[in-house]
Amino acid sequence: MATIIKEMLARLKSMKKISRDKSRLLSNISSLTALQIFTYILPLITLPYLVKVLGIETFGKVVMAQAFIVYFNLVVDFGFNFSATREIAIHRNNQEKLTEIYGSVFCIKLILAFASFFVFVIIVSNFEILSQEWKLYYLTFLSVVAQAIFPVWFFQGMEKMQYITIVNIFSRVIFTILIFWTVNSEVDYLRVPILNSLGMFLGGVVSILIIREKFQQKVKLYSFETLKKYFLDSRHFFLSRISVSLYTSSNIFILGLFVGNVAVGYYSVADKVYQAMQQVYQPIASALYPHMSKERNVVLFKKIFISVLVLNVAAITILFFFAQDIFNVLFTSKVSEETLKIFYILLVACLIIVPSIMMGHPFLSALGYSNYANNSVIYASIFHLLGLAMLIVYKNVNVYSVAYLVVLTQLLDMGIRLFAINKYKLWSAKEACAAS
Repeated sequence: MATIIKEMLARLKSMKKISRDKSRLLSNISSLTALQIFTYILPLITLPYLVKVLGIETFGKVVMAQAFIVYFNLVVDFGFNFSATREIAIHRNNQEKLTEIYGSVFCIKLILAFASFFVFVIIVSNFEILSQEWKLYYLTFLSVVAQAIFPVWFFQGMEKMQYITIVNIFSRVIFTILIFWTVNSEVDYLRVPILNSLGMFLGGVVSILIIREKFQQKVKLYSFETLKKYFLDSRHFFLSRISVSLYTSSNIFILGLFVGNVAVGYYSVADKVYQAMQQVYQPIASALYPHMSKERNVVLFKKIFISVLVLNVAAITILFFFAQDIFNVLFTSKVSEETLKIFYILLVACLIIVPSIMMGHPFLSALGYSNYANNSVIYASIFHLLGLAMLIVYKNVNVYSVAYLVVLTQLLDMGIRLFAINKYKLWSAKEACAAS
């Protein structure tokens, strides 16, 4: 009888743990969703307004500067949103280890920010196409410094995203309102990067204060060997992230160099909507990553994965039939005609990239196969760069050829991830856990 009671208590304890885990996962998905909506949807709200008041050419100029700065943001991030998130998720109950991770990663990101600035100055000074708009590029670089002090990776690893969600939503709403208030004509275009960066700065500073008060964590200096360890541990994730930019931001940058700012404006309007569609699902992937790293619950992942697939197909179907009406409402007929054709091509890419995102770090990397999650993007980026080079050589760089290349690149990326899942039979919860 005593044995039966013990077994019942053990099962009850296990059920409570599962319930707490699911509750924490849902809470983080909700918080990340809210944060992601305001991070990517608010720019979509300002998008039609900026196109209208700045004009498509000046708007393209601003977007090209943002595309260039993305490379420096990726250097400063250095993949820590994955590596540091994983380490914090694993060691979240070890206060001393948490302090080491937090301090080391924070210091490395600041060092990378300073190093990036020196490289940035050299590049802008030596290329006329950039130096002509040096004020725009320098002001846009402020977002790199803001990115360095924004410790979203800490909260993701702790699965406590609700702490910074409200702060970030508030700051982004305020600065979005300021864009409508202060950017009234083409001459005000420099205010766009200023306001965007200030919003990120505010969120970063408040996040640091929350970590200090709620988690009793301060930035401490560690030895060179300790910093080197965390730096090297994240290098594979960095290669993966920098590779992603090669077939996202590089598209806009290449179009700006070879076709002009007007083409950048047309392409970026469709691309921003496409990027926002992807980010709708990113909170699920981001919340699942630390959860899967710790719990390895493949059964739960498969249920969420199927739900995401169904939702994605339904959303794309609706957008396919109503995209014309949406673009006609948001933009002038001229912009709508150009961007709509590009958008239809990118819709096909969205059918591919959403399941590919879910199969990447939340699944393959969390189960111990991060080499496939990272290398798939690296190989895809090499393919994409070769494709862009071919378009340049044969003088076929245009908004449509670049969009078609995006589709082919995403197919390769997803194909490699599917190969890994099939090779190691990871859809089987028993085999996936054993392999890890």
